[in-house]
Amino acid sequence: MSEAQAVTDSPGIARELTAFQQNILTILAEEARYGLAIKRELETYYNSEVNHGRLYPNLDDLVEMGLVEKSELDKRTNEYALTDDGYDAILSQLEWVFDSIITNEERASDIEELVEQAR
Repeated sequence: MSEAQAVTDSPGIARELTAFQQNILTILAEEARYGLAIKRELETYYNSEVNHGRLYPNLDDLVEMGLVEKSELDKRTNEYALTDDGYDAILSQLEWVFDSIITNEERASDIEELVEQAR
C-alpha cells in the first residue's frame, strides 16, 4: 500500500489511514467524483499541487480496503464513490477526535456550533 500499512477488516480501519487518505474520504462524502475533481479539491485544501503519483495509488488503496468504490464513466475516466464502510471510517475518526477534544462544556459547545454552521 502506498501510504498506509496493511489494514485488516476491523472497526478500527480509520486508525490505519493517513491524513491524505482521510481527506480523500471526506471529499467523497459530499458526492462521487472523478480523479481530477478529487485532485482539484485536495489542491485547494493543501494550497499546493497534488501529484498524480500520490493521488491514484491512494485511491487504489482505498478501493482495495473497500472504503471507496471505483466505476468507469467512460474508457478514460473513472468515478470514485464513498462506500458505507468508508462513511463508517469517517464517523469512527470523528468519534475519536470528539472524544479526545471534548473535555468540558465549553469545548462541547464549540463542536455543537461547528455542526450547526455545517447544516
